[in-house]
Amino acid sequence: MSNLAYRVRNGLYLNVTNLCSNTCSFCIRNGHETVGNSDCLWLSEEPSEEELWSSLNAEMFPEAVEIVFCGYGEPMMRLDLVLALCRRIRANYTLPIRINTNGQADLIAGKRTAPLLKGLVDVISVSLNAPNAVRYQEICSPAYPDAFEALLSFALDCRKFVPKVYFSVVDQPLHPEEIDDCQKLAAKLEIPLRVRTFE
Repeated sequence: MSNLAYRVRNGLYLNVTNLCSNTCSFCIRNGHETVGNSDCLWLSEEPSEEELWSSLNAEMFPEAVEIVFCGYGEPMMRLDLVLALCRRIRANYTLPIRINTNGQADLIAGKRTAPLLKGLVDVISVSLNAPNAVRYQEICSPAYPDAFEALLSFALDCRKFVPKVYFSVVDQPLHPEEIDDCQKLAAKLEIPLRVRTFE
């Protein structure tokens, strides 16, 4: 087991950082230290590319169907590292690559980031988390005041460069009518929405 690469069902997950631009009220980090077969996912220091690559290779398993950037932080906080690892994965594995993100990459990097994912990333899952900016501010406490608008723009931009893009929301703390509003927003933007169960 590892705290850098770990298995969740048939996915191999990479924990590249504990940094995040949100402080979500429902974040799994608030109640758990592990996911799947991982060791404690809190990092004593930010891992290097070589440490992550070594851990990925050590934890790879025959039944793996994808490699997922999703740990106890926002992967796009370390954009250059993620891109470098994607290039190495592409050169050595045929598995699809997914990034689970809060969609604030452009704000974090200070530039347009979706074009950088072309040819490297197969799936982008953007955490929508709320039906509007006001509610997003309440439950996600983003570092950036325009985070909600930015994540919508990022998701739309990703559609031009990444084969599969979808939104996700957690069914708590949202009310059923808010989930419906999220569905309507996603449909308007023509991006599929996945509703995940709060754990």
